Amino acid sequence: MLPLDGIKVLDVSQIMAGPYCTMVLGDMGAEVIKVEKANGGDDSRQMGPYVEDESTCFAQINRNKKSISLNLKEEKGREVFYRLAKEADVVVENYRPGVTQSLKIDYDSLKAINPGLIYCSISGYGQTGPSRHKGGFDLVAQGMSGLMSMTGEPGRRPLKTGVAVYDIGAGLTAIYSILAAYIHRQRSGEGQHLDIAIAECGLPWFTWEAGAYFSEGRVPEATGWRHRVSAPYQAMRVRDGYMMLGCANQRTWERFCEDVIERPELMVDERFKTNLDRGANVEALEAILEDILGQQDRAYWLDRCDAAGVPAGPINDFDQAMHDEHYLAREMVLEVDHPTMGRMKTLGFPSKFSATPLAIRQPAPLFAQHTDEVLGEIGLAADEIEALRQQGAVR
Repeated sequence: MLPLDGIKVLDVSQIMAGPYCTMVLGDMGAEVIKVEKANGGDDSRQMGPYVEDESTCFAQINRNKKSISLNLKEEKGREVFYRLAKEADVVVENYRPGVTQSLKIDYDSLKAINPGLIYCSISGYGQTGPSRHKGGFDLVAQGMSGLMSMTGEPGRRPLKTGVAVYDIGAGLTAIYSILAAYIHRQRSGEGQHLDIAIAECGLPWFTWEAGAYFSEGRVPEATGWRHRVSAPYQAMRVRDGYMMLGCANQRTWERFCEDVIERPELMVDERFKTNLDRGANVEALEAILEDILGQQDRAYWLDRCDAAGVPAGPINDFDQAMHDEHYLAREMVLEVDHPTMGRMKTLGFPSKFSATPLAIRQPAPLFAQHTDEVLGEIGLAADEIEALRQQGAVR
């Protein structure tokens, strides 16, 4: 048994936010039927790099799903979708607001067929508000929400994050919202419409920044490699590069001074006695510490930090991260057999379940790989499926 065994999800989303959501639901055991458009399917199938003409981007985010292709602009294609929706627990879509109404697959249309349906819409700006009709992208959301003004070095060009944090954040928001709605339905029998906006999903993450802003009007600015509140809690230069150092409280700072760098006099220096003092004098503190840390390589300091119980770590590139012994021991790199690409590596599961461990049950599907199988399961005979294919309703 997997946690979501028995739950059926119709995935009418593409690219990243929606597919990430449905991938995790699939990892947890849900049956995910990916409904792809007839002219090429999910747009990420056309995003390289490729192995044997299959997109590796698509393959990484669409495991544990079945692929069918329906032409939702045609009545016959919609009729098939309605039959699937009648038996589904969840629908996930990421069209611009208004498109599902024009296709007649919006929440109100499907609710009439399946009153208990949980219908999750992921869009750039949500289903309401003055920007609802705009196309929304992760990069635009990072700018709009203020994130980019906080990212990068002070006085330099604003920087985006290294990954599509808002797309993934919207997918994560959709996951916990769907699960909460499912619990509500278990208690009440009532389905509902979930409205998730990429542009706002990250705002609740700015908890400390919001505290300072709402209480004092302080607008957070870019802090570069330093932390906004704690010091030293940042990247530090060592002899052979950089390391991360996390003295997030007074006791950790004291252990660092006494046991790691053996400079106890820094603890009583008026500039560095408290966290507030260290934050106010972070440039002077950084210069002193980097002069000390620059005398030895990173491995030396990391060993000393570990021995003293001071949080510290390397600044890895992605290749180094994927070979880190801890990640490998925690099975954060897995392998799966793909029908075209062969044996491929993929990222593992960050949630470790003691009773219902997650599993990759199948690799990302080929385009329309499961059309006949899925439509057969809802009662369509082979000749009916072929007739729909000839009419252009399915692929």
